[in-house]
Amino acid sequence: MADRSKILLVEDTPALARTYCGYLRNEPVDIEHVETGQAALDALQRSVPDAMLLDLKLPDMNGLDILGNLTPELRACPVIVITAHGSVNTAVEAMQAGAADFLVKPFNAERLKVTLRNQLEKRELTEIVKTFEETTSRPEFEGFLGSSLIMQSVYHAIQSAAASEATVFITGESGTGKEVCAAAVHNRSKRRNGPFVPINCAAIPADLIESEIFGHVKGAFTGAIANRKGAAETADGGTLFLDEICEMDVSLQSKLLRFVQTGSFTKVGSSTPQTVDIRIICATNRDPLTEVQAGRFREDLYYRLHVIPLALPPLRERGDDVLEIGRHYLTAYSDQEAKIFTDFDADGAAALLAYGWPGNVRQLQNVIHQTVVMHDADTVAASMLTLPNGGPPTGRSAATDTTDRSQSEDATRSAPGGAGLEELAKTIRPLDDVERETITHAIRLCGGDVRKAAVFLGIAPATVYRKLKKWKLDEH
Repeated sequence: MADRSKILLVEDTPALARTYCGYLRNEPVDIEHVETGQAALDALQRSVPDAMLLDLKLPDMNGLDILGNLTPELRACPVIVITAHGSVNTAVEAMQAGAADFLVKPFNAERLKVTLRNQLEKRELTEIVKTFEETTSRPEFEGFLGSSLIMQSVYHAIQSAAASEATVFITGESGTGKEVCAAAVHNRSKRRNGPFVPINCAAIPADLIESEIFGHVKGAFTGAIANRKGAAETADGGTLFLDEICEMDVSLQSKLLRFVQTGSFTKVGSSTPQTVDIRIICATNRDPLTEVQAGRFREDLYYRLHVIPLALPPLRERGDDVLEIGRHYLTAYSDQEAKIFTDFDADGAAALLAYGWPGNVRQLQNVIHQTVVMHDADTVAASMLTLPNGGPPTGRSAATDTTDRSQSEDATRSAPGGAGLEELAKTIRPLDDVERETITHAIRLCGGDVRKAAVFLGIAPATVYRKLKKWKLDEH
């Protein structure tokens, strides 16, 4: 709960009001006391309290009238009604009108304190659940599309990484959106107003990549007819994204290591070092530890870069995201090509879900574009979709499987415990992450009803509330 909670006490008998205030003297609450129903409504208009203690018998109106005048915003404030002995039926009526609980006069200090504490904690936890739902139900995020739980975890990881200045190492299959991820980290960071400079290490010849990253001076080599800034200098004050970092020649990796360690570099053909202020984000579609073990990637550079790991899931592991993304591109390409497609029919949707998408989002995008260009209809049928190999459920070609088996066997041979550490990190997820996803998914399925979710989960509601509160605190 907050340090101190604001309580509105509506009681027309001054002696009783003083008694209740005395009961709560040592509680972390600030009490505003009013004696009439109209004064209570005026106080509610000024500000919404954290809880209200409401006597049902007031000189100018019945407490039920106040309950009936509460706006949706004010109904977030729990109301504890106070009624005389023998008026329990009235209290039940008040509960049906929206009151959270009731107290029957006379009651002691402990009864009042426990009732109020319960309602204040319930209100706080309700806000936590609401906030948690709002931040874990995003259908899109910084260029990504998808509402799946696994992508919500990615969005959360991006936000956490963006708050740091540490180097981010993104892994994921081709087409999963590694550059989109890098740009998202940059856009959410304090460097967002600085440049974002991407370099694809696999697309630049080995003899030119040093110049591309660090720049060169005039005459440094044949064709160097003028001084040239490299990506590192261009990215000063912003972010340098090194895509496909594992493709970088080993001879250049030592220079990159010095640059990561010191922030300084020397242009090709120059002897004058320069210093820049940049953040480095790198990515690869390979298993970086396998590359280290095979001698193709320096171990010291790996540990310098692999500070914040961020793994992007393949599309086949993202559930209904494939339909969300497919519909997005179907609409976009239909508008672009002046077609009238509006959705996928049942068979078309089933085909998208059944296929394994070895090329991930990039492949899905191309398939949808091709379908829109080649066909005319309101809906996309399965027969219109060009899915290689007939769309096997695994979505993996023999070549892909062979490559993966080879990489897996390399990792297994190189690690003393069987599977490689990177492979284990991908396969074995932290128990806390699994528990968090399971609980939040259950709450979502139950429409935000924590108690109902707890019943289906087979645990006590108090356990769910406690975990939600812990996760909320962990985010701050």
